[in-house]
Amino acid sequence: MSLKKHYDVAIIGGGIGGIMTAYRLVESNPQMKVLIMEKGHAIRQRHCPIVTGKVEKCIKCSSCAIMEGMAGAGAFSDGKYVISTEYGGWLTEFLEPQTVIHYIEQADEVLVKFGATTDRFMPNDDLKRLCLQHDLHMSQAQLKHLGTDSNFDTMRKLIEYLEDKVDIAVDTEATDVNKDTKEIHLIHKGEKDVITADKIIFAVGRVGSRFFSDWCEKNNIPLKNNQVDIGVRVELPAMVWDHFSKKIYEPKIWYRSKQYGDTTRMFCFNERGHVVTENTGGVLTVNGHSYRDQARKTENSNFALLSTIRFTEPFKKPIEYARYVASLANLICGGGVMVQRLGDLEIGRRSDESRIRKSTTRPTLHAVAGDLSLCMPKRQLDNIIETLHALDKIAPGTANYDTLLYGIECKYYSARPKCTEFQLDDCPGLYAIGDGAGFTRSLSQAAANGMYVADKILGK
Repeated sequence: MSLKKHYDVAIIGGGIGGIMTAYRLVESNPQMKVLIMEKGHAIRQRHCPIVTGKVEKCIKCSSCAIMEGMAGAGAFSDGKYVISTEYGGWLTEFLEPQTVIHYIEQADEVLVKFGATTDRFMPNDDLKRLCLQHDLHMSQAQLKHLGTDSNFDTMRKLIEYLEDKVDIAVDTEATDVNKDTKEIHLIHKGEKDVITADKIIFAVGRVGSRFFSDWCEKNNIPLKNNQVDIGVRVELPAMVWDHFSKKIYEPKIWYRSKQYGDTTRMFCFNERGHVVTENTGGVLTVNGHSYRDQARKTENSNFALLSTIRFTEPFKKPIEYARYVASLANLICGGGVMVQRLGDLEIGRRSDESRIRKSTTRPTLHAVAGDLSLCMPKRQLDNIIETLHALDKIAPGTANYDTLLYGIECKYYSARPKCTEFQLDDCPGLYAIGDGAGFTRSLSQAAANGMYVADKILGK
């Protein structure tokens, strides 16, 4: 596909935020010339060699099929769609809660149109009460579990619907944007090019957060650092958490440690799922997937357990800090990710291949057996161990000797730019949305953010 020299709206990033922006624009104004630029591959060409069984370990593809490509990192996520303002982002700092829910519901209607389930898990006060009895705090939401497979298929159908309504340029990297001339410098399938657009939207996602932050700093747009979460992916027998997952699907629980007073949170629960590797700019981290297809389910469930850090002056690079911790784990593992039994960690010895083979919890990811204490800061590791024992009180078996801990898992949120109604300050016609701009951290709020900005552009 050859690019036009000028567009009404150019969207940098093909994740759910950018896709929903484009969808709303062309549904409301079919004559509008809209471009989606995506650094990664087309959705039908996104094939991770680990997932397809070609290799056991990450081989660091030039474009990580898990993290990059049309539909963004969310394409291979567990497909949890959160219908709540209790968590999933910070849009309520900019919009009224009822407005956020309104757009979340509208985005859900679009996903259902392309095949997403209508089933919802509802809040459960009995489980919330159980948590409170042990000084654990559970966030509540209506929740839809699309499943990694069904979510991918839904996004594929939505993208195919858009293909003859907007220009979609994959394998296309925006390298710079001139905020005055609205020129976008890009590399399209290996060739340099320059286009212009009346409106430009940064919808870069987590993978593009460094690019966006660097661009803001270069253009003197003030940034506010957000939190960074560092921790592990926990894997254990699925039945340990069945009493939660069968009722609400995702137990999203936070705990304040007694030792430091820090917050550690359990989230991104994957019932009978798989632990997976992610490659973000050459740094390998872990995540989790879960499928709706019964044949692809495992005997284990997994979840993220991350300790939250908010840095103060003069430190201003929390994303680099998280990447450093993760890269240290990669270094120790010879370029891979690590797994350790909780019991080994607590008695101060590394797990080795022999000990992992003896584990009653069989790992779903081929990771390097090692010692998390050699790469994770003590404070965060103490928080994680304390929280696992707190969770064990509501789900006995969580803190078993053979509970597996994979590292490192990071969730870092881009520094948030100074803006008004998501339009960057002193940059008329330039907008930022979604996880990459530090406004959201979920499929639902990223989708809502995109639709809201589309309506602003349309003058609604």
